[in-house]
Amino acid sequence: MIRQEEVFKIGKIGKPHGVKGEVAFRFSDDVFDRVDADYLILEVDGILVPFFLEEYRFRSDEVALVKFSGVDTVERASELTGCDVWFPRSLASVDDEELTWSQIVGYELRDVNNHGNEHIVGSIVDVDESTENVLLTLDNGMLVPAAYELIVDIDHSRQCLLMNLPDGLLNL
Repeated sequence: MIRQEEVFKIGKIGKPHGVKGEVAFRFSDDVFDRVDADYLILEVDGILVPFFLEEYRFRSDEVALVKFSGVDTVERASELTGCDVWFPRSLASVDDEELTWSQIVGYELRDVNNHGNEHIVGSIVDVDESTENVLLTLDNGMLVPAAYELIVDIDHSRQCLLMNLPDGLLNL
């Protein structure tokens, strides 16, 4: 069984494309193409299920047309419409040079002061990249700027983002 902490969300399945089971996949992270993945994980009725890729092609910078194994009709493809798409953390690169914001969703955000003491701020539930200033949304409703100069470290083994947040930011 695939557990939520083993994956990160990379998009959503849209409408069927054509009559042979192809679907539109709107993605926020192209990690599936960068690491040449064999499968994607779809959330079907609350359960994370692997779907093997037969082929895909890019329609735009945000949409790929995907054909999954065993999905051969428009009716079967329609059943997948609206499913969230996830990617295994184990297959994604943990090289911080190629790390994407979506890979840290689910990580715990900790504030590290100048003395090295850590304070848990919250868990990252979403990343807003719609503007030039990227914001991390935490499970407690807080928004934290995702400025590279504030990041101290990314600890993948603890699934933790360590930041040195400016004084007073957490009091807003």
